[in-house]
Amino acid sequence: MTPSTVDSRLPLQQQWPEALVARYRAAGHWRGETFPGFLRERAERHADDIAVVAGDVRLSYAQLWHEAGRIGAGLLALGLQPGERVLVQLGNTAGFIATVCGLFRAGLVPVYALPAHRITELAHFARKAEASAYISTDVHEGFDHRGLARALQAEVPAVRHVLIDGDAAEFVALESLQGDRSQLPADPDPQSVAFLQISGGSTGLSKLIPRTHDDYIYSFRASNEICGIDRDSVYLVALPAAHNFPMSSPGFFGALYAGARVVLSPGPGPDAAFPLIAREKVTCCGLVPPLALLWAQAAATSRHDLSSLRVLQVGGAKLVPEAARRVIDGLGCTLQQVFGMAEGLVNYTRLDDPQELIVACQGRPISEDDEVRVVDDHDQPVAEGEVGHLLTRGPYTIRSYHNDAAANARSFTDDGFYRTGDRVQQLPGGYLVVQGRAGDHINRAGEKISAEEIEDHLLAHPGVFDAAVVSIPDDYLGERSCAFVIQQGEAIKAPVLKAWMRGRGLAAFKVPDQIVFVDSFDTTAVGKISRRELRAQLRARHLQQTGGTR
Repeated sequence: MTPSTVDSRLPLQQQWPEALVARYRAAGHWRGETFPGFLRERAERHADDIAVVAGDVRLSYAQLWHEAGRIGAGLLALGLQPGERVLVQLGNTAGFIATVCGLFRAGLVPVYALPAHRITELAHFARKAEASAYISTDVHEGFDHRGLARALQAEVPAVRHVLIDGDAAEFVALESLQGDRSQLPADPDPQSVAFLQISGGSTGLSKLIPRTHDDYIYSFRASNEICGIDRDSVYLVALPAAHNFPMSSPGFFGALYAGARVVLSPGPGPDAAFPLIAREKVTCCGLVPPLALLWAQAAATSRHDLSSLRVLQVGGAKLVPEAARRVIDGLGCTLQQVFGMAEGLVNYTRLDDPQELIVACQGRPISEDDEVRVVDDHDQPVAEGEVGHLLTRGPYTIRSYHNDAAANARSFTDDGFYRTGDRVQQLPGGYLVVQGRAGDHINRAGEKISAEEIEDHLLAHPGVFDAAVVSIPDDYLGERSCAFVIQQGEAIKAPVLKAWMRGRGLAAFKVPDQIVFVDSFDTTAVGKISRRELRAQLRARHLQQTGGTR
């Protein structure tokens, strides 16, 4: 493998043992494909077919390839060099897909950030990735990202270039980029790192996940077969496009690989998505459970024709059986449960599975070479049907995080299995039922939140003596966050504390949904806060207040 290197930056690499490399190639999983290579081929084969629809913008495959070349050549003309890392924070626009494809054409490495991320997360990503540039929009949902760009450059001066989609102010306008396309590099090594995804952030700030051309393309190529995506498909991106789920499971990359049409929705709600489903004859979409339930409810009174929708995928968090039945009844299409992670392993229920299996589990792995272990606290295998910790390795599961030795020591076994942090039950046939997380982790509407990170922010407030953040069940969000806070000094009100946290540049979804002020914490024998006791306390109080309902 040839790692990408620029100056003194830490090389980007993802290495599998040679025996596994040979095995994955022999099995046809790794075919030596690259992002620029397949995008070029699709542009030649499907030149006039519509590739991307977003608002009033409709790009054919040839136009997408041309726009990617303009952006890629323009970035190199600014002085960026192949191998440099570029932080990308764009919404669900045609510009997002064109920009990412342009970065691939230039040999630059995208680092994906979500539109909801703020300076705390962006500065962390930029430092960890050693990013040289930041690409964002002018204003997204009322938030001015140009101010965010200024703050980022102040905190991380290595971010030399800022490019803005829209009114660029003092920065470079994305639409102004031009350059010599003959300077675009040759296609990369298929085993080189194509981009850096972000982890769910189960411990502290998110980790960076290096994905290679070979492994990632295999994941969505195989997903296409399982999910029924072909040239006639129309895939709707309703969730933020930078999430791994709508990117690769099979996501917009899978749709582009198939020569299908990608439709980007500005928001995930029925008001935004249903008109697009009707207009574009959408056939497949992926949602998190709260949105799936909202769609199912809204479909009953919608005036829009949703009959083209053949498959609704639900993932990002566990969809419980009763909720799954409501989704099927409400939308009348095939439900496909998805359980995956940006680090690799993805499980799907199959489209021809019996309905009772579809509602009862979260699917089985993509590949026959996905190795799954379900183990106890001592890494010993548990019997089939028993709950244990999920470990995995395979042809599209990473072997290490980027620039994070401590996380690598925690997260990978000596023989290369990734510790997912999920607790699962394995059924006959390899199907998995997710039973929760092993750590202090909150899964809020599919967004993974680290309790530890939020506690650190709370403890920075002068009026907070101590804090513990826990998850509690929520019918809409799946889980919501609650912070138990011990005050010191002058009393604080919950809305003020929440506003203070937002003011620290924290993503809005990480601000606790609920803050409960307490006098003291129960502690374990070693002095750690007993989150189990705190969660039980909050749940009991909540049930009492709501008369025994969630």
